[in-house]
Amino acid sequence: MKWKQQLDGMQAYKPGKPIEEVQREFGLQEVVKLASNENPFGCSPKVTAYLHNSAVNHALYPDGYAQNLRTTVANHVGVKETQLLFGNGSDDIIAILTRALLYPGVNTIMADPSFSQYAHNAEIEGAEVRKIPCIDGAHDLDAMAAAIDEHTSIVWVCSPNNPTGVVIADTDLRAFLAKVPSDVLVVLDEAYIEYVTHPGHKETLPLINEYPNVLLMRTFSKAYGLASFRVGYAISQPEVIAKLDPVRAPFNNTILSQAVAAIALSDQDYIKNCCKANELGKKQYVDFCEKHNLKYYPSDTNFILFDTKANSDVVFQELMKRGFIIRSGNALGAPGFIRVTIGTEAQNAALLQHLEAVLKEQGVFA
Repeated sequence: MKWKQQLDGMQAYKPGKPIEEVQREFGLQEVVKLASNENPFGCSPKVTAYLHNSAVNHALYPDGYAQNLRTTVANHVGVKETQLLFGNGSDDIIAILTRALLYPGVNTIMADPSFSQYAHNAEIEGAEVRKIPCIDGAHDLDAMAAAIDEHTSIVWVCSPNNPTGVVIADTDLRAFLAKVPSDVLVVLDEAYIEYVTHPGHKETLPLINEYPNVLLMRTFSKAYGLASFRVGYAISQPEVIAKLDPVRAPFNNTILSQAVAAIALSDQDYIKNCCKANELGKKQYVDFCEKHNLKYYPSDTNFILFDTKANSDVVFQELMKRGFIIRSGNALGAPGFIRVTIGTEAQNAALLQHLEAVLKEQGVFA
């Protein structure tokens, strides 16, 4: 068959192991998954109530324009409805962007490490991928700007960055955007925007008016606790959205996903409470790292990436035997580190107790 040459040797995305598989493999009754940055508190009770009481006709196609959700998000964010593009999760938005703007002969720029799907989709389209190493977990924006040339089509900026959790300060971001040519799209991936507390971060929405080549990506999969419903969205100028929309699949959000996303957005008190709990949970990990002199990156997300001074694949495996699923940094471009989703207070305490035991076994702690 006439496969794209770019597919030779490519591997499919490998998510964190599912709970059921770990239970079967190790004979465990209870497993805590802290690998995929899901909200440990789940979704808003308003969503749960809707799902218990809804009577959806599953024989009908969903609204391809997602009108109700579109209006709800536009009103919440404060933009025109024509400035929004909805996807089957942010992954879908990334695929739409790469399909529309990347092809052989152009290049795309991103930090390293950062979210793997930027490079993955770019490679499928045959574009040149330029990865710029992070400095202490942060984007090297000066080097990224210097890597731009007349063939650059997309620059990916992940803030806060996945997997390091580091957010870009407003002054640094604006200085970078001022250097980017107007015919280069800057994608600002803000999957964890609800969790940001850094004093140097400011509202990014004004950027799309000041820099018409900026597109913001946001999602309902993280703080909103709706990962299984797969709803992501982009915000940009109407002209940019109009060029991207024909690339979008006609019915890429389900009836249920459109409904629950709109309901979840209406419950901002729930989001605030989840974020407060997340800050307390984050402190548990920071205290652990500082107690044991383990390097960690300051995180403005619901996860933390930190050094174990051991083989992170071994740490990953040993924690899994004990009923905790995390991510090894070896799979994320950060060998020796582990990325842990911040769970409930009890989940965090239990994981850290087991991690301490594992690191003692590995000779890290006396």
